[in-house]
Amino acid sequence: MSVPERESGLTTIQFVLATAISLMTFVMLANFVVFLYARGVVRAAVDEGARTGGRAGAGVEQCEARADDLLSDLLSGMRSAVEIECTTGPDIVSSQARVTLRGWLPLTPDWSFDITGQAVREPA
Repeated sequence: MSVPERESGLTTIQFVLATAISLMTFVMLANFVVFLYARGVVRAAVDEGARTGGRAGAGVEQCEARADDLLSDLLSGMRSAVEIECTTGPDIVSSQARVTLRGWLPLTPDWSFDITGQAVREPA
C-alpha cells in the first residue's frame, strides 16, 4: 500500500468521526430546544388551568380538564411525561405539574421539574 492510499483512508475516518460528532451535537441542541418549548407549554397549561378553575362555579375538574386540553393540543407527543393535579382552597386555586422529559440520546440527560400555578377564586 502506498503512502497516499494510507493517508486517504485516515482522512476518510477522520471525516466520518467529525461528521458523527457534529450530528450528535446538533441532535443534543435540538433536544434542548424541544425541552425549553415543552417547559413553556407546561407553564402555560398550569396557568390556564388555575385561571379556569378560579372562575365562579368552577372547580378542580375544570382546572384539570383545561390544562389537559392545552397539553394535548400543544404537547401531544410528550403528553405522557406530564402529570397535572389541581387543588382548591377557600380563596386560591393551585395547579401543579410534575414533568420528566426523556433525552433523545444516551448522552442527553433527562430533565425533571415541577411547575405550580395559582389563581384567586372568583366569588360565587
